[in-house]
Amino acid sequence: MVLQRSIKAPVTRFITPLCRSLLRVGVTANMVSAAGGLGSSISAILFFSYGHYFWGMVISVFFILFDLLDGTIARLSPSGGSRWGALLDSTLDRVADAAVLGSVAYFLSKSSDRLVPVIFVALVSGGLVSYIKARAEGLGIACNGGLAERTERLIIVFVALGLAGLNVPYALAIGIWLLAIVSSYTVFERLWIVYGATQSEHKDLA
Repeated sequence: MVLQRSIKAPVTRFITPLCRSLLRVGVTANMVSAAGGLGSSISAILFFSYGHYFWGMVISVFFILFDLLDGTIARLSPSGGSRWGALLDSTLDRVADAAVLGSVAYFLSKSSDRLVPVIFVALVSGGLVSYIKARAEGLGIACNGGLAERTERLIIVFVALGLAGLNVPYALAIGIWLLAIVSSYTVFERLWIVYGATQSEHKDLA
C-alpha cells in the first residue's frame, strides 16, 4: 500500500499526456483493460508454461503496465469511469494473475518440483486478498491496505521470474515463498480489518 501511494502521483503525471492522446484517437479505457489483461494472460501461458521466464516476464510486464493507463483514461474521458469498466478491469486482473502463477506451476509440475504447492498457496491467497476487499465493500465496509496488494505481489513474482530466467540460483524459490507468505499475511490483515469494522458497528448499536 505504501508503495502504491508513493508511485501513483508521479506515474499519473507521466502517463497523462499519453492517455489524452489515446482518447483523441478513440481508444477507451475498456479497450486498454482488455488488451492488457488478455495480452498478459496469453504471454504468460505461452512463455511460462515452457520455462521461458525472462522473456515471459518482459512481455507480461509490458501488457500489465496497460493497467496504469486504463484508470487514467477513464478519469479523463467525458463519461468518466463506469461500473462495467471497473468490473472488467478487476476480472481481467484476476485472470492475468492466475495465468502467470498457473503457467509457472504447470511447467514445474512436469518435473514434480516441490515448489508447486507453494505456488498454489500464493495463487489462492492472492485471490482471497482481492475477494475479501470486494466482499467487504459489498457489505459497506472499506477494506483497503495490507502488506501486499496487487502491485507488491506482481513486483515480487516478476522480479523472481526475471532473475530465474537469468539463472540466478534459488531466485524463483525465494520469490514464490515470499509471495505465498506475504499474500497469506495480507489475507489475515484484511480479515482483521473487516472484523474490527463489524465489532465497531456492534458497539455503536449497543
